[in-house]
Amino acid sequence: MGNADLRQLAALEPASFDDLGGSVVAVDAHNWLYRYLTTTVRFTSSDAYTTADGEEVANLVGAVQGLPKFFEHDVTPVFVFDGGVTELKDDEVGRRREQRERYEDELEAARTADDVDAAEVATLESRTQRLTETIQRTTRGLLDRLDVPYVEAPAEGEAQAAHMARHGDADYVGSEDYDALLLGAPQTLRRLTSSGDPERMDFEATLERHGLTWEGLVDAAVLVGTDFNDGIDGVGPKTAVKLIHEHGDLLAALAAREETIPHADRIRAMFLDPTVTDDYDYDPDIEPDLEAARTYVTDEWEVPESEVDRGFERIEESVVQAGLDRWT
Repeated sequence: MGNADLRQLAALEPASFDDLGGSVVAVDAHNWLYRYLTTTVRFTSSDAYTTADGEEVANLVGAVQGLPKFFEHDVTPVFVFDGGVTELKDDEVGRRREQRERYEDELEAARTADDVDAAEVATLESRTQRLTETIQRTTRGLLDRLDVPYVEAPAEGEAQAAHMARHGDADYVGSEDYDALLLGAPQTLRRLTSSGDPERMDFEATLERHGLTWEGLVDAAVLVGTDFNDGIDGVGPKTAVKLIHEHGDLLAALAAREETIPHADRIRAMFLDPTVTDDYDYDPDIEPDLEAARTYVTDEWEVPESEVDRGFERIEESVVQAGLDRWT
C-alpha cells in the first residue's frame, strides 16, 4: 500500500514537541538516516563528506544536524536498525534497485553533458544514495560516542520498533512510513526529519474510525497493496474497508471477487506476527562524550568542522540545559 493510500485511512493529528518531553522514541534508523543522507548529498558539496580515500560519509553530517532536535526537546531516541529483509520483499527491493540504476545512468549523463546542470546533478546524486557498510558502521560509531542507544532488529527495523512500543519499552515509534500502523504501533511520530512539529498517527483511533480490528486493517491494506504484494485492480482504501466489512476477512473478500494474492497468509503474518526480538536493553539517560564524537567525525572521518559545528553546539547546549533542569 502506498503512503498516500494508507494515509487516507490513518488517524492523524498535529503533535507538539513541547508535549513530548521525557518520551522515548523507537526510531526506524534506516528510514531516518536515509532522509538526512539524501538531503545532505543534495545540498552539500561532495568534498565535505568524502575522505581522502574516497569514502563517502554524508551520513555523519546529516546525523549531527538531525540529532539535536531530540536532545533539545528532552526526547530520547532509540535507533532500531534493520536486520535481514524478508524474501517476500525481494520484488520491492528489486524495483528500488532498478530505479536507482536508472538514476545512476541519468547521473552519469548529467555529469558528462556539455552544459552541466549542477542542480540536476545534486538531485540525482541524492536519489542514488545507498546505506553502505561504511555508512552503517560510522553511524553506529557516532551513536556510541554520543551515548545514543540503538537496537539491532532481526528483520525489519520498523517491526521491531513497533514491538518495543507495544510492550511499553518506547512511548512512540518514529518513522515517515505508514507501515508502522499495520505493525500495530500504538503511537507513531512522523515528520521527525522535517522542520516544525511532528505529526502523530494513532493506531486505536484508526481502528475505531473504520470499525476494524487490527487483522481487518491489515487485510484491507493487503487488498490495496503493500511492500510485499500488488493489490487488486480497482480496489482503493475505502473499497478495501468496505470489502472487509462485507465479507469478514481477506480470504473471503478475495473469494467473493474471484481474485488471488500469492502468499496472502504469509503477508498478513509479516504485519501481525513479524520477526522481532525481546533481547534488547538500553539506558534512556544519555550522557554524550562530545569531544570524542567531534574527534570521530572531524579527525577520523575528515568531515570539515564547519559542516558540523552548529550541530555539535546545539547538542552541547541541550545537554547543559538538561543538567541545569535536574537541579530546578
